[in-house]
Amino acid sequence: MSAEVNPDLTVEARRLLDAFAERGLQARLLGGLAIRLALGERFPEHLKREHDDIDLICVKRHGAEVERTLAELGWQPRREFNALNGARRLLFDDPPTGHKIDAFVENFEMCHKLPLSGRLSLRPDTLSPADLLLTKLQIVELNAKDRSDAYALLSGFPVARSRKDAAEAIDVEWIAELTSRDWGLYHTLELNFQRLRAGLGEVQLEPGGRERIAQAIDAIAEAMKRAPKSRGWKLRAHIGERKRWYEEPEEID
Repeated sequence: MSAEVNPDLTVEARRLLDAFAERGLQARLLGGLAIRLALGERFPEHLKREHDDIDLICVKRHGAEVERTLAELGWQPRREFNALNGARRLLFDDPPTGHKIDAFVENFEMCHKLPLSGRLSLRPDTLSPADLLLTKLQIVELNAKDRSDAYALLSGFPVARSRKDAAEAIDVEWIAELTSRDWGLYHTLELNFQRLRAGLGEVQLEPGGRERIAQAIDAIAEAMKRAPKSRGWKLRAHIGERKRWYEEPEEID
């Protein structure tokens, strides 16, 4: 396999996935590019955008091999950062194009920690639709790109009828399970649902797209509300916003 990075990140992402599969490595795409690939032709035309990085997640036992594989495929590791943080996160660059890879190890950690390593087998290429959505909605300061990606997911994927549909639909019960243990995550999603509803009138979608998004948000919110809450959740809910409920994502150049 070529050691030269393809400037077309859609093609490059497929090249990386093929290399991981050949070596038996559990690594999957996440982020905006993953959403684009997962939806394929169902991705709303008006929400398409350019991508300048690739986001990955891998299981901890494969972290070192994922790092070696990416280096062999032409990606330059940020050696100092990776040496210090490799147990949880790895960074890579392609200087000719300016493209980057951000690889999470075992868990996805930004504003909230999402335990996703046990769910990488749901799909062969990307995280599941529910997990892709969670990685967007856990962001406290939701920007235009994140809102656009969330709208694409909510418009393009149906709500799962059961756990066996989790590879090709949004598993609301999984989202409800995570948020029933973590009030902070629950509250951030609650706030972002309000923002997404408020912005629906401004987004361009095919006929029926807004209705599908609104119905999906309602289904997820209702499942979250209905799920039994842990004692820790109830205690933290009592404190509310008087104490910060999220982490500030680290700034990385």
